[in-house]
Amino acid sequence: MELLPFQLAASTQIADRFHEYMEDPLTITRTRIVPFYQNLSSITGSGKTLILADAVEQIRSRLPIEPIVLWLSKGRVVVWQTFNNLASGKYTDLVGGFDVKPLLDCKPTDVEDSSRGLMLVSTVGKFNQKDKEQGDRKIFQVGLDAADKSLWEMLKGRKDARGVRRNFIIVYDEGHNLSNQQTNLLMELQPDALIAASATLRIPPALEKVIERLKQDKDWREGDFVTSVKSSKVVLSGLVKKQIMLCGYLTPMEIAINELIADYKRAETAVNRLGLDFSPKAIYVTNTNVADGTSVKEDAARPFKDRLARPILIWRHLVESAGIDPSKIAVYCDLKFDSKFPPPPNFNLFSGGDSDYSDFMAGDFRHIIFNLSLQEGWDDPACGFGYIDKDMGSPDQVTQIIGRVLRQPGAEHYPAAILNTAHFYIRTDEKGVFDSIITDVRQKLTSDAPDISLIVSKSTHGGDRPTRPALKHREVPIVSINSRDAKDPIEAILKLIPNYKGNSEDTVGTGGRIQVLQTIGKDADAKEEWVDFEHSNRVTARWIFLRELQKRHRKAAHLCDIEHPKFDVFVEYNSPAATLIREQANKVADAYIEHSVVVQNALDDPYVVDSVFVDEAKLVKFSYALHEGYSGMNDLEKTFAVALDKTKKIWCRNLSQGGYEIPLLDRGSTRTFNPDFLVWADAKHVVAIDTKGDHLIVEDAGRKLFHIDAVSPGTVLSVRLVTEGHWTVSNGMPSKLKGKSGFTVWNLKQGKLHPNPCADAGSAAKACLL
Repeated sequence: MELLPFQLAASTQIADRFHEYMEDPLTITRTRIVPFYQNLSSITGSGKTLILADAVEQIRSRLPIEPIVLWLSKGRVVVWQTFNNLASGKYTDLVGGFDVKPLLDCKPTDVEDSSRGLMLVSTVGKFNQKDKEQGDRKIFQVGLDAADKSLWEMLKGRKDARGVRRNFIIVYDEGHNLSNQQTNLLMELQPDALIAASATLRIPPALEKVIERLKQDKDWREGDFVTSVKSSKVVLSGLVKKQIMLCGYLTPMEIAINELIADYKRAETAVNRLGLDFSPKAIYVTNTNVADGTSVKEDAARPFKDRLARPILIWRHLVESAGIDPSKIAVYCDLKFDSKFPPPPNFNLFSGGDSDYSDFMAGDFRHIIFNLSLQEGWDDPACGFGYIDKDMGSPDQVTQIIGRVLRQPGAEHYPAAILNTAHFYIRTDEKGVFDSIITDVRQKLTSDAPDISLIVSKSTHGGDRPTRPALKHREVPIVSINSRDAKDPIEAILKLIPNYKGNSEDTVGTGGRIQVLQTIGKDADAKEEWVDFEHSNRVTARWIFLRELQKRHRKAAHLCDIEHPKFDVFVEYNSPAATLIREQANKVADAYIEHSVVVQNALDDPYVVDSVFVDEAKLVKFSYALHEGYSGMNDLEKTFAVALDKTKKIWCRNLSQGGYEIPLLDRGSTRTFNPDFLVWADAKHVVAIDTKGDHLIVEDAGRKLFHIDAVSPGTVLSVRLVTEGHWTVSNGMPSKLKGKSGFTVWNLKQGKLHPNPCADAGSAAKACLL
């Protein structure tokens, strides 16, 4: 599993903070430390599980003894997914130093064997019980067939065969659900660290003493307890959708669903045109066994066609009116049927059986009708559409459901805005209900994900959509990075990495200053002492190489033969071999940047300008624009838009969220930028104009945009950067002249940066089109 730079930065920060703390931890007693605490704060879809998995593997790599990790989640669905992903799925490579198993499968030999890390996965329900002595939780019971101690006591002692106490780390990937009772039970296990993931930092009272000790004795501030991931980095990475559209309906259910289906079919068309390998999906959230507008349970003893339960009415409308294939529809809720009046054979109902979730996941369902039972834990990046029935549309429920639809299919944004948007169709009885939902969602986005834009529409009869279609078909060639010429230099660098042998002086390093607790002596003479270990746990050379490379430029790894046997050798974290491998990884990143180029290819599937969302109250109309008009422009954009319209060329505003993107070759990662405007200068020439080019003209990455090689015949793209005021260039560095108004259009002359001063926006617009 490939980590994105922001994910690796977050996991590394957690591991670094843990390592620094464990070198000089606070103590409660001579043999018990105050646990390290950290909360990962990141929006839904950012890869929290991936970040946590990499964090514990990084922690393992720097410890002197193989640790035990207890990985907890609240819901069964989440635990099922997490266990499969960690044990044999997409995260297996991230936790390669651990044996992963369900908590209740843990045996004494697993705890005593410290040759590998041990990761135990469980729901909090396995131990969340106050009265352990009289309870029936298996974790608290003595397993006579396995040991003379309960699993709980084994984890509390966690001694290996040498009497060394293994480090114990608790990971809770839904930290906002951490109750005080759960925390008290977890603290009884005397963990070395408690790492939670939650968008908001909520400290249970049972942890207040821990937090207070860390504040007073370590001088920790609020920021020291939280590893935060900026939502802007998540959006730019392509992991989540760029915008959310909320449509409110004071209409019958059928009208709202019809508009969902119409948009769904547009998305299907876009997927087919782009040749993508996924199919769009839609969810329909509703109450289960009640009729519309009532709280009384519906009588299930009637024929299917006479039933009034909301899931059945939605299913019938999808099948009978919208023409959806029943085999593509799943109904996941506890919907009741009388044995005398069963549902049709093609009605796919998942109503609480033991294998329901796995059977559901195995099916190729495109339309899923459910109540909130499926909400926690299930998400599918292909899902971009959600109908929310009126009785389910509380602000809290809507914001929770949005999280299920926010992930982006393929973890990349596409040249079709509809595939980068999460669409919601919310049916309400009262206008005020929808207004409160909008307020709540907007507040949550502002605090958690300000880089995701929100579009709102309200309708009392359907058809009132806040969009303007493209009035003509216009295309723009796709721009990408060609790294062909970087392959040979990278191969030469990789050849300089030696074929190390395990347990040699090159692969062995010095241990850190972290001490471990070991039992010295036997029986009555036994006592626990803190002892030093000379070495840290081993990791593969591949692990060292990839993490260092992913910090600099993850796509460079695609040109590396990381399956070469030389990367199989195990090395210690601080060994000479690890140091050299990191150095070579940095050289690989430099070679990738130096020898790759930005190119355009007219033969690739082009970007096709689609409809745009508008705010009707702020719509500014134009004569030659590709759409009727635009809203949300700042003063500079509006001034330049008026100037472009006067050139009488076809042009459009390019959205910063969901529009046309151009990659930048940067030394940190692959960034993209969205030019402000696209102009069709003639039939074979498109000009991309950015009016905020100040930051780009001073960067090497920005300067590479002035000449983008075309690798095939066809329409050509040119990029023009515009800055406010007049500028000059001295010794290759641009600087702004004081007191000069107007604009500067930038280009290259004889390979050097050249400013073209323009008196006003009109002359700047004309200069861009030359």
